[in-house]
Amino acid sequence: MLDTRKVATEDLQIGMFVSRLDRPWLGTPFAMQGFRIENREQIEELQKLCKYVLVDNEQSGMSLSLPKTRSARQHLPLETIFFDRSLKPYRDQTDFIQEHAAANQAIDVLTDDLQQSYERATRDNRIHTVMLRQSLDPLLGSVARNPDASVWVSRLKRHDRYTYQRALNTGIWAVALGRELGLPKSDLRSLAMGGMLLDVGMLYVPSDIANAQRPLSPDEAEVVQAHIEHGLEIVRASGIMNRDVLDMVAHHHERYNGSGYPRGLTEDRIPTFARIAGLVDTYSAITTDRGYASALSPAAAMRALYDMRDIEFQAELVEAFIRAVGIYPAGTLVELTDGSVAVVVAEYRAHRLRPTVLRLLDAGKRRLEKPELLKLQADGSSWRRKSLPGIRRSLEPDAFGIQLEEIDLHEYFGI
Repeated sequence: MLDTRKVATEDLQIGMFVSRLDRPWLGTPFAMQGFRIENREQIEELQKLCKYVLVDNEQSGMSLSLPKTRSARQHLPLETIFFDRSLKPYRDQTDFIQEHAAANQAIDVLTDDLQQSYERATRDNRIHTVMLRQSLDPLLGSVARNPDASVWVSRLKRHDRYTYQRALNTGIWAVALGRELGLPKSDLRSLAMGGMLLDVGMLYVPSDIANAQRPLSPDEAEVVQAHIEHGLEIVRASGIMNRDVLDMVAHHHERYNGSGYPRGLTEDRIPTFARIAGLVDTYSAITTDRGYASALSPAAAMRALYDMRDIEFQAELVEAFIRAVGIYPAGTLVELTDGSVAVVVAEYRAHRLRPTVLRLLDAGKRRLEKPELLKLQADGSSWRRKSLPGIRRSLEPDAFGIQLEEIDLHEYFGI
């Protein structure tokens, strides 16, 4: 059992290792895997957010004469979850401006090839495997260098077919999570391919059932669940024998607590890549407009996933996904503390609560004649830090009639 102690934030000291808060990590600027207190500013921030925290005595290198508190399930190191992989952290090699053009071109090509693949699957039960693999490489390179631009572009692409939009977004979220986990590039390719093909079997579900805006009957639910077997048939017929891709297609509806289908698998009985697939597939679904439900804001979706950790999804993967995507990923509409409205553009991972935004509406919710690029992160003088607004809340997509796809970034970034 971990040697943890409950410590009032007023009693915190530099050097203590904070392993848990009295509130969710989501919505705080701290790393969810825990952190060592290095300065008074961190203590002051903790005092603003929490009444007490759990301190890991072993990592703190100190013994506190405070009553012990029983900890929750000990989190597994990522190396344990991916015991057969060599994990290596990625570093950003470009910034948003430098990467935008490459990401835009990669996603344009991939979207066209993905559509052709799905159309071929409808005709002859197989996809253009070689073509899809080739068009994946530029996207993988872009996300590996810096995922900001790909996330922005994918959120702004509005395809007239829900299936293609979801497939593209799911593939990108899967790669972004794989990057955060430090998986090798060959695994990123598997995640992308599997993510884009998770629901290819839905092509064989009658549209009146697939697009139903009402609860499904038991018989209709069985028809929908059969999309997994249809998908496996298409993937295998296309010559894809990659075990991880097959696992993603076969088990992306399994859930950590055994409540999923088709086999009701639990915990590590669910293949690791399928656990990733279920998580990113759910996020992609609830942040995309569907016939029976409007898209959730990214922040609301993250809160939903966080509440499902170790229930429907493995906690370590949920927390890694939040680190990868951020609470306010690129393309998120937000209301600032001064009442103005902006869209998150970049740096949402390094500065989770203070990214770079493009302000679109003033405090009276009137459209600005010229949107304003604003870096919310605190740098420079203390006066500058205090004068910057923060993010008050995220907004639903298309709030105040804002159409993000109409925003031309060339004028603001020179791209």
